[in-house]
Amino acid sequence: MEEDKKQPPRGDQQINVELPEEVAEGIYSNLAMIAHSNSEFVVDFIRLMPGVPKAKVKSRIIMTPDHAKRLLAALKDNIEKYEQAFGKIPTGGAAPQFPLNFGSPGEA
Repeated sequence: MEEDKKQPPRGDQQINVELPEEVAEGIYSNLAMIAHSNSEFVVDFIRLMPGVPKAKVKSRIIMTPDHAKRLLAALKDNIEKYEQAFGKIPTGGAAPQFPLNFGSPGEA
């Protein structure tokens, strides 16, 4: 019984998050491609450069469907807060057109 008093309640637990310097710099991406299976979502972050016919995946994040749904909610919340502070984010008319020869890492 004494041990129960020493442990913080579940909701009060804190997570120490370490952010290495090379990760803190970030990676620029202007395109994301999303795929999914019954057990995971795969988000590939890509950088497209004007006039360059080839683009590389700069980062790949794999997450569970539950985490993907939480990410969606967090993005929605943050976009709403951003727009309240800075105004509506303009969106272009049509989606950008680009060739989709999205292959495996071994393909040229």
